[in-house]
Amino acid sequence: MPPRTPLPPYRRLPLLVTADGDLLDELLRLAAAGGTEVELAADPAAARARWAPAPLVLVGVDQAQACLRARLPRRARTVLVGRSGHLDPGTEVAELIGAEHVATLPAAEPWLVDRLAECTADPTRPGGARIVAVLGGRGGAGASILAGGLAVTAARDRRRTLLVDADPLGGGLDLVLGWEQLEGLRWPGLTGADGRVDPPSLVRALPSRGDLVVLSWDRGDPLPLPAEAMAATIDAARRGRDVVVLDLPRHLDDAAVVGLQAADRALVVVPAELRATAAAARVVAEAAPHCADLAVIVRGPAPGRLKAGEVARALGLPLAGTLRPEPGLCRGLERGEAPAAGGKGPLATLCQRIIAELTGEPSAGVA
Repeated sequence: MPPRTPLPPYRRLPLLVTADGDLLDELLRLAAAGGTEVELAADPAAARARWAPAPLVLVGVDQAQACLRARLPRRARTVLVGRSGHLDPGTEVAELIGAEHVATLPAAEPWLVDRLAECTADPTRPGGARIVAVLGGRGGAGASILAGGLAVTAARDRRRTLLVDADPLGGGLDLVLGWEQLEGLRWPGLTGADGRVDPPSLVRALPSRGDLVVLSWDRGDPLPLPAEAMAATIDAARRGRDVVVLDLPRHLDDAAVVGLQAADRALVVVPAELRATAAAARVVAEAAPHCADLAVIVRGPAPGRLKAGEVARALGLPLAGTLRPEPGLCRGLERGEAPAAGGKGPLATLCQRIIAELTGEPSAGVA
């Protein structure tokens, strides 16, 4: 499989989902009036890959029931659109598919033009946050440690960084950082979010140190993470942060799919072992349809002398890097030391390179 080419952030465009030719013509005219290009999808199947990353989604009333049956994840900034004298868009259907607004043409034309015009300055364009997602190829692969290291590295470079723990069954990224005693909002307090979240308010509410803020779990019973809360958080992070690091579960729920589709790059961490590679193949098969730039990080040691390139080829992914054993890392985590905090060692070096590639700017310690 050839390396995947990432979609540049500036190509993330409003998405129109309709098979009604007359309605499509009207929406294209409004997009032109708003000065923005759009992406087109005739049905939910064609829309799925661009559903979460799009800055705005306009769903034609002709596709409302199909979107409901397709169980597309709920997301912020979705509008159900219809035409006067034709099918009634209906607020009940809009609520079921998670649409924030119902727009009936021609009365809603000025309002829709304004919403489309806002997308010309969408936060996913250069200057908005860059998003990297991390998944484990199997349990205990070290994905959370890599995610923590990436966030610490970005923040040490004076980049405003949000680290998101999206795995309800994980140990908690606040523990990885040694932040479990810090006061602040955790996921259970944010799971009711289903619209836009004010970026400054979010940053003030979360546990933070310097340029790094963390959204993790409390020590209570694990709860499902609503896709709406993830979409609202990512929307706020794009507008208020420089770098977002997502620690995603191996078994993708709707919230994880939202995060993966929003990511500029996703990394699968795989130990250099045969069984781990076999397990990772299932994770890759599930994740690949949702991210255009998926790569593998191979972590040593290799008991059977399995090479990193062999693991990458077996998974059909480009090799983004390797991690040599780092005995002092686990000891530091037990003492509450954040991964890569010292800026030295294999993990810190890898994180510096990944952040530099993600942002297109040199990272501290990278020539």
